[in-house]
Amino acid sequence: MALQTGIRLSEMIALKRDDLILRTGAHVRLFGKGRKERCTPLAKRTVAVLREWLKEPVRGTEGLLFTNSRGSRLSPDGIQYIVTKYALAASVTCPSLASKRVSPHVFRHTAAMELLLAGLDRTVIAMWLVMGQSNPPQIYLDANLAMKEQALAKVQPLGARLRRDKPDDALLSFLKDL
Repeated sequence: MALQTGIRLSEMIALKRDDLILRTGAHVRLFGKGRKERCTPLAKRTVAVLREWLKEPVRGTEGLLFTNSRGSRLSPDGIQYIVTKYALAASVTCPSLASKRVSPHVFRHTAAMELLLAGLDRTVIAMWLVMGQSNPPQIYLDANLAMKEQALAKVQPLGARLRRDKPDDALLSFLKDL
């Protein structure tokens, strides 16, 4: 979820089960810096994982989505421990991970890069992630869920194979003659 949404660590810690909307128009309501609320659409694969996660027994009484083993709020160190643990496990199949520092904030950067590589304008990415700014332009204030869902549809699913266009001979011949 962190990788797909670009969620901040503080937002992840505070996330409640009620903040997830998993029906049509699936999204998560996030409360970021300055208690700014934003809605971020969820990809189908993320929704499927979250539905499975919600089948797990509820821990604690606060309705938190992610808790520690005692049902209490996760700490930033607790989340970093989990990320480090699974990055180490992933380094078995992707050895280059062993030399990298993987953190929750790296997921936020990765989400931004995925959106940028999908061809989204930087202002849309800033709106998606609600980048910090002292005087946000009106476009950030007028952001809506539909625009963000369109952006999500342009992002290549994680692990998908990239396809390269293969121009036909006529096009290659035309370009060669230029």
